[in-house]
Amino acid sequence: MELPPPRLVWGLGQLLGFWLLSYEQYFQGTLILLVLTLFLLVGFLHLDLGLFTPLARGTAKSPVTNIMFLKTHKTASSTVFNVLLRFAEKHNLSVALPEGAHFHLGYPWLFLARYVEGSEQEGPGQQRRFNIMCNHLRFNPPEVQKVMPEDTFYFSILRNPVFQLESSFIYYKSYVPAFQAARNLSAFLASPWTYYNRSASLNNAYARNNMWFDFGFDNNAWPEDGYVRARIAAVERHFQLVLIAEYFDESMVLLSHVLHWTLDDVAYFKLNSRSQSSVTSLTPQDQERAKRWCALDWHLYQYFNRTFWARIHTELGPRRLRNQVALLQERRHQLTDLCVQDGAPKKQSQIKDLQLKPYQSGEADILGYNLRLGLDNATLQLCQRMVMPELQYMARLYALQFPGKPPKTITFLKG
Repeated sequence: MELPPPRLVWGLGQLLGFWLLSYEQYFQGTLILLVLTLFLLVGFLHLDLGLFTPLARGTAKSPVTNIMFLKTHKTASSTVFNVLLRFAEKHNLSVALPEGAHFHLGYPWLFLARYVEGSEQEGPGQQRRFNIMCNHLRFNPPEVQKVMPEDTFYFSILRNPVFQLESSFIYYKSYVPAFQAARNLSAFLASPWTYYNRSASLNNAYARNNMWFDFGFDNNAWPEDGYVRARIAAVERHFQLVLIAEYFDESMVLLSHVLHWTLDDVAYFKLNSRSQSSVTSLTPQDQERAKRWCALDWHLYQYFNRTFWARIHTELGPRRLRNQVALLQERRHQLTDLCVQDGAPKKQSQIKDLQLKPYQSGEADILGYNLRLGLDNATLQLCQRMVMPELQYMARLYALQFPGKPPKTITFLKG
């Protein structure tokens, strides 16, 4: 076979090389165009590339472990309480628990360091420091700082005072003097001074501006603008974050972000919640009366509702928020399928495990959970902690932290 002339071979090689070079340049040009297009989309649409990372972005940093949570009343705070105790147990952290047989840290009196079990174990005149504080107390900063480290992260939660008051009325009906004689909340709101005596008992704090009271302020003060602004500024000085109960999933996402926790750390089941049959529907007129009656709480709630959403916008943005809320809700559905018998909470009379029965108060119908049968030991422990009511969980941690002390007695479990 006769070979082609060398000049022809050289010419064909040049042609092929030119074609390959052109193809490579075309490919590189196309790739560069695609990359530029992606960056333009990120710029115009504010695309959060963090959406493609699983769980919380903060997992790259060390999780915050020194935390003070001001547990306000009837604000979904029992669910936050459970989240914090599970985190403490998981990471072997110390918890500032009520001393002796008590279940509150001196409430409704202003908090004192001596209300904490073991606070003076370091020696005479020396205060022991704890990682987590989250039991009910009336905030008193100098005393709290005696038992919490200097780098403690402070946060709390608020609820629309209209619905917080409705919940308090049902839950504390037989306990609060101002509520006892009122036929219902509507009758109370129609003429609150008929029932309310500011000097009768500190327990009346549950009946008016209860969240304001929990922050350590006078719940009977006149809601004058200067006074309100000064007290709100004091809350901002002491607390790095205030969550909003009506947006609980969004609150848990923001909390996990700020504390550098994973979403699994803030996954939850609702605790200390009522059956719908024990919830009172308030007329628009009653709602307006409640806002006026609890004007200090209303100012507090409005202000921190605004700052909550401003922080969400600044630190997360709408896309990341939606993505993280969806992930949290999906995880809750998975845990419900894994843990909860029939996939729904039950009335107290239907709960089989005595240690999982919630405390009942007033006219509230507090729900609890039955766990699925046949769970392996590790799964059973996970599920038990997630559904354990706060009194039982508190008693459990107290026994673990202070094995030499008499255990806390939960009287209603003894029948």
